[in-house]
Amino acid sequence: MYVHIPFCTAKCPYCDFYSLPASDKMHRQYIKTVCDSINREQNVQADTLYFGGGTPSLLEPALLEQVIKTAQEQFSLSGETTIEANPCTVTPQKLVAWKKAGINRLSLGMQSADPKEQQVLGRRHSTKQVEQAVLWAKEAGFENLSVDLMLGVPYQTIESLLGSIAFLSRLGIQHVSAYLLKIEEGTPFAASGIEKDLPDEDLTCELYLTACRELEKLGFMQYEISNFAKPGMESKHNLKYWNSEDYLGYGPSAHSFYQGKRFYYPRDLDAYLKSGGTNRLEEACSKQAWEDFLMLRFRLRKGIGQEELLRCCPEEARRIWQSCRRYVTAGLMEETDGRIAMTPKGFLVSNAILSQLL
Repeated sequence: MYVHIPFCTAKCPYCDFYSLPASDKMHRQYIKTVCDSINREQNVQADTLYFGGGTPSLLEPALLEQVIKTAQEQFSLSGETTIEANPCTVTPQKLVAWKKAGINRLSLGMQSADPKEQQVLGRRHSTKQVEQAVLWAKEAGFENLSVDLMLGVPYQTIESLLGSIAFLSRLGIQHVSAYLLKIEEGTPFAASGIEKDLPDEDLTCELYLTACRELEKLGFMQYEISNFAKPGMESKHNLKYWNSEDYLGYGPSAHSFYQGKRFYYPRDLDAYLKSGGTNRLEEACSKQAWEDFLMLRFRLRKGIGQEELLRCCPEEARRIWQSCRRYVTAGLMEETDGRIAMTPKGFLVSNAILSQLL
């Protein structure tokens, strides 16, 4: 289950996720609508729940607990329950309440430990607040902590990235999401001409490869194009997306994939509330199911096995496998024990590789 919390105190200039400011009254109305949506589901079980946003950590813990209890009653929810949090919104009291409510995984949006990079990214926390949030989380009993790291941001250098990674190494966390900045249309960054301050393409590639290399030295093994974890601490929720398993999303902009169909809620809070959470739309899909499967599976460091390929697209399997061999020779893929997967260098050009394979 994914629950989108579309509320923020302010918008980061790079962010394209659906969010807006709102009052406590709106928070309560929204959570009631989410719970009503969940209660309409029939004969569904769930073993992960993810609160994303927006800034879920802005909400009163009692509201998040309502969603969790509803999911437990309606979906027999058990397992990994994650909340995304801005470090400056974290308090010891919230952490204790989240843990009591059933949240057992915390994902902190740091993005950078460099003050200049934090400022240009519009982050409202300090590096000290990240460190404090992690310490408080451990004291509250959290044993599954993830921190976000952004690559290719304005003014970033290899030295500043190494500084951010060194900071992460001291936190005693279990997971890092390290993803490349993309300038999205309609964001303040897109209108500001910030591109002139971005690292060039060669440096951006080197930043990504440096992050992959240094994080693995610290024991964070890459399991997906942008995700690294200590052994056994991979995000069970996010793996469902990449393994093409069923998931249900709630709230404006949330997407679902269930029983072979994709559907979503429009990016419109008013429409969601007025409909009582019934305004889901089926997603028109231009790709065949096997193309979707391959695109997602090649995001994973383990890639795809020959037998899986034969099952998902028997008519195309031989052609695709032979095409992959060219990329193995070029060092962009690797073949191990009957599986083919992207290398870190391959991930950098994965869109181009996939477009050719498909």
